[in-house]
Amino acid sequence: MKILPQEFYLSNPSQVAVALLGKKLVRKIGNYTISGIIVETEAYYGKSDPASRARKGGKLSKIMLGPPGRTLIYMVHGNWLLNIVTCPKGVAGAVLIRAIEPLSGLSLMMRNRGINDVKKLTNGPGRLTKALNITNKLNNLPVFDKKSEITIYEGRKISSKEIAKSFRIGVSKDLDTPLRFYIKGNPFVSRP
Repeated sequence: MKILPQEFYLSNPSQVAVALLGKKLVRKIGNYTISGIIVETEAYYGKSDPASRARKGGKLSKIMLGPPGRTLIYMVHGNWLLNIVTCPKGVAGAVLIRAIEPLSGLSLMMRNRGINDVKKLTNGPGRLTKALNITNKLNNLPVFDKKSEITIYEGRKISSKEIAKSFRIGVSKDLDTPLRFYIKGNPFVSRP
């Protein structure tokens, strides 16, 4: 399986959010590897997006404006959230990885979460980061570099018929366009 190149992330956030469905997210922790198929994403834009981190300025905004294909990790309601920066440098955009279908490293994910229910391991952005032991210490990593602790690889092709969309979850103000995308019927999606 090939790693996705940096150019994959050059498009606008909603295009990348859809394209990431079915791709394989890999987390390396020492000699261990945890992985899963991305099954749910959300797109975020620049300053005109009321739910975007780009509106607040500061370090996170700089990462969001930086080169594409890098991690953007921040805390919301006591949970770290994993995003991938999109768009050309200087244009703010990112995709939140909301859920994955676990593939490998299940015992380590269960230990990290303190639960045994596989269906509840990674079905939400905070659950996902806890299961994969992702914190802001992994901010600004290139997901297109095989040496990185977080990488994304080609996965299975998802047809447009398999993709559902809705408005984003947990935002107080949203745009008029649905920007949450997920694989229909997948049991690891946070909410149908």
